[in-house]
Amino acid sequence: MAFAPTAVSVTPPLAPELVERMLEMVCVPAAIVEMRDGVVEYVAANWPYRDAGIDLVDGTSPVRTSLAELVETFLSSDSVSIRVAWTMGDVVDLRYYDLNIARSATGSRGRCILTFLDRTSEARTERSLRREMTIDSLTGLPNRQGFGDLIEGVMPTQDSHAVLVVDISRFGSINACLGSLVGDELLISVARRIKGVLRARDQLSRIGGDEFGILIEIDEDRDEAMHLAQRIKGALSTPFRLTDYHTRVDCSIGIAFGSSTVDDAEELIRHAQFAVKRAKASGTTEAYQTHAFDAARARYSIETALRRGIENGDLTLHYQPICDLGSGRIVAFEALARWQDEQGRMVSPVDFIPVAEESGLIVPLGRWAIDEAMRTLARWDAASPRGDCGVSFAVNVSPIQLQRDRMPDVVSGILTQTGLAGGRLKLELTESALIADPDGTARTMYALRDLGCTLAMDDFGTGYSNLASLQKLPIDILKIDRSFVTGMLNDRDKIAIVRAILSLAQALNMRTVAEGIETDALAQTLSALGCSSGQGFLYSRPVPADDAYAVLLARNA
Repeated sequence: MAFAPTAVSVTPPLAPELVERMLEMVCVPAAIVEMRDGVVEYVAANWPYRDAGIDLVDGTSPVRTSLAELVETFLSSDSVSIRVAWTMGDVVDLRYYDLNIARSATGSRGRCILTFLDRTSEARTERSLRREMTIDSLTGLPNRQGFGDLIEGVMPTQDSHAVLVVDISRFGSINACLGSLVGDELLISVARRIKGVLRARDQLSRIGGDEFGILIEIDEDRDEAMHLAQRIKGALSTPFRLTDYHTRVDCSIGIAFGSSTVDDAEELIRHAQFAVKRAKASGTTEAYQTHAFDAARARYSIETALRRGIENGDLTLHYQPICDLGSGRIVAFEALARWQDEQGRMVSPVDFIPVAEESGLIVPLGRWAIDEAMRTLARWDAASPRGDCGVSFAVNVSPIQLQRDRMPDVVSGILTQTGLAGGRLKLELTESALIADPDGTARTMYALRDLGCTLAMDDFGTGYSNLASLQKLPIDILKIDRSFVTGMLNDRDKIAIVRAILSLAQALNMRTVAEGIETDALAQTLSALGCSSGQGFLYSRPVPADDAYAVLLARNA
């Protein structure tokens, strides 16, 4: 409530009794005060004001004396009215008001009227909502937002703090198998154990379903954070005795240190979470490293660009001939993906294939590669006078493709669309495909064999597959990795390894392809040892489809 001053002060002051009767008509706490000899004194106050216990002169309460100081400041200014937030009381019974101070209309410049709008209920509701927003209801700890607020509070100290993120391993499995109630009980127990190894000034929070965040103060010795991580792992190593179960849990811990280059709480938390991912892979506590984060960011950039590249059709296939070592004729081509990004730069398969596998983009990329290769082969057949160019195409298949895609359906559909027989397609699998899901891979391989496709084991000898699986699976070709072929003529051990692979293939009635052939001498030696076919720079580098077709016509003429 505000009162505008009159232009000319000519109205005589009202009698105090009349002023009080007028104030009693106001339903909110209100009072008229004035400055007398440098002291703020009451002229009149209404019943709600007196009932609220508001006072100007009680020197025992610094909150109350602040009202007198506020009035003095206002009266000594030229302001007509002001509105401020004002509180009264102690922590237990703190009350919140919107205070309006306005010049009195009675003509005295040293007099003003105070009105108080009680917003305690609203303020307490806001505090309650704020608490709900920043506190985890299960553990009573600060949640991610509350944790961020804690970090923001220490940001000015920069190098004197660190954030640890503790990720509970296999919590999802425990929750799924034993139920959410047991999972909740476990989280509460984990929080208690972690809190038990913290110092009084350390701050524990629950920042995710199975993640806890810890804010600690450190000195110049950063080993303090590592020591805490060891204590946490030790505390969690003892089995947990829950209501009806005993269970063990492990954890991965990542650490990020505050620095002048990090001025955002969320960024510091993300750094610690990135370190957790590295900790899961390494099995040890990891501290955030800028170069590792930069590498991850670069991989993400590749993933984003690759996704667009697949959608926009920016990838192409290059083809490298596979030749019969006896006759020298081309019997097949291996299709290899090539990618030129939006800036016109060629991105190496060494860089983008691992990113595609990690992100799952290998599934659409693999589908595209098979489809594009078969369409190219169909065009070659159409261009051949005999209606058949006489070669097959080999396409690499990722283990992730085998697990996530319906490979038999995909291949069957492509063969139907192109009108090609299954025998014209060779699918090359790595040994890791057999390790990831042996039973599922076996079913898929037999289904592909039923379509007439040839199956090859790529990079044989570099993995850890069980040799017994070669006998059980429908594998037609073993490809000898270039690491055994390169320099083979000057390395007896490599010759022995190649001879052993060739003997194994012969015993299992499999054909062989040697990779990395660069000289005639190497080709002749491999042929003499019994290798069926080979590929390498001796015959041709991987080249675009039209160039590859020209190579085919020239060599097989």
